Amino acid sequence: MAQLLEAAAAVFCTTGYTAASTNAIAREAGVSPGTLYQFFPNKEAIAIELGSRLMHEMRESYDEVLAPIDPATTSIDEVIAGTVDRFIAFNCRHPAFFALMHGPDIPGRIAEEHDALHTTLAARVETILAPFAPDAPAPAVTRTARMCVGIYKAGLELILAHEGAEREAYVQELKDALLRYLRPLVGSS
Repeated sequence: MAQLLEAAAAVFCTTGYTAASTNAIAREAGVSPGTLYQFFPNKEAIAIELGSRLMHEMRESYDEVLAPIDPATTSIDEVIAGTVDRFIAFNCRHPAFFALMHGPDIPGRIAEEHDALHTTLAARVETILAPFAPDAPAPAVTRTARMCVGIYKAGLELILAHEGAEREAYVQELKDALLRYLRPLVGSS
């Protein structure tokens, strides 16, 4: 099963979900289509299983990275750097996550789970930002958290489209953009 999911990840990354076929996935895994069908009834079932596993791993990253922060001991720069680095590393290790979650043709169940994942992410970012801006109205912190997630998502596509030094330059641009965006809300924290 793991071999099939790895093969599916590779195929989804190269062809996208719609153009992928169970035959291409079986070929990539080095098995017959009949073997694939012993584990999965169709391409959507493969995508859902792969997406569920990746979302579970991403949620674990949220728990580790997006824990409450004490602004007295951690700067907003450190929060941004640590969070961005961790999420970029995850997406670089699992390019299929981006291909499945951000493609125009993802299966409905994955889209719903992904939307829930982003809602959770925005709420966690809001929880982290609130102590940095104790005087800001709650709706402003909510909007700011959602915008941070949007900025990250937009930057992620550019980052994943590059490699090496150019990728690192885009990662730094994303961190700088988030810091410049958050500075008025959080002050010099």
